[in-house]
Amino acid sequence: MSIQNNTNMNINKKDKIALIKRNLEKISKTSISIMEVCGTHTMSIAKFGIRSLLPPTINIISGPGCPVCVTSATDIKTAIDMAKMKDVIVATFGDMLKIPSQGDSLQNYSNVKIVYSPLDALTLAQKNKDKHIIFLGIGFETTTPLIAATILNAHKMSLTNFSVLSMHKLVPPALTAILKNPEHNLHAFILPGHVSVITGSRYFNFLKEFKINGVISGFDDLEIMESIYIMVHDFENGIFDIKNNYSNVVSEDGNQKAFKTIFDVFEIDDSEWRGIGIIPGSGLKIKGEFANFDAIKRFDYKKITIDEAPGCICGNILLGKAKPTECNFFEKHCTPSTPIGPCMVSSEGTCAAYFKYFL
Repeated sequence: MSIQNNTNMNINKKDKIALIKRNLEKISKTSISIMEVCGTHTMSIAKFGIRSLLPPTINIISGPGCPVCVTSATDIKTAIDMAKMKDVIVATFGDMLKIPSQGDSLQNYSNVKIVYSPLDALTLAQKNKDKHIIFLGIGFETTTPLIAATILNAHKMSLTNFSVLSMHKLVPPALTAILKNPEHNLHAFILPGHVSVITGSRYFNFLKEFKINGVISGFDDLEIMESIYIMVHDFENGIFDIKNNYSNVVSEDGNQKAFKTIFDVFEIDDSEWRGIGIIPGSGLKIKGEFANFDAIKRFDYKKITIDEAPGCICGNILLGKAKPTECNFFEKHCTPSTPIGPCMVSSEGTCAAYFKYFL
């Protein structure tokens, strides 16, 4: 569903956005809080100044949609401990390097290598037979299928020097945990477009049980404004539904082959989310049949729970309870070059978005 269908397609994009803005001012009578749960949406909303286009009745909140940001201090400490192991190379996406844990971070270790795909980590394993390659597996349903496929490839290749530290997360349990909190004040979600490509739109139908609206959205300013209009229109009319405003990319069923690949390799497990705590059934661990590729089991590692840095409010920011500007560290002690919390580290983090676009 797109409001483009109800507007003159001959007018330019700027005029379409201006039209939606005027229509929102007409129809938005009741205060509504909308949470976006995708790091790309976080940056797009800030980049395009979406909040400044909305009437005061519409409040846009950033939620736990950045996979780097929700990675717990405990998991970061685990990754750092593995980087300290003899004859190990840790392969990771670049956003993980600067996340601090107990005054340390992965950027301090020369055996930590940036890769752009888990397949690059397989290449490292093939080229470095005398080293064990540990790939740091993070991400939601979007990136997990490729990591699962990488493990399947490693299994077929009988690689003995490759494993994955699984820190993967699933979106629905996190949204459920937020909505089960009696203190939440949410009315709608801008749902993640990239995740929905894999899962399909029906994946989010559970939100109807909470009488919550949701719209799967693209990432440019017009698509986001359209999606907000749809949510506000439905909210004002007492409609609780999940709608797809990214239908040129997202189908109802998604990519079933990719989604199945996740559960060929992984099984559901409880997982710790930064500043939120353990969310039951929100994580993925590697199945027993692929235990040789599970870094935790391979090295018989015992996790030790690590607290966040004192004073860091990343947890409240990820839950939409606070804005980055409410943090005492923001801009003063916590910057992209000297981050204290992960929300400032990731290119998709809420604090990084505020620092880049609002200062």
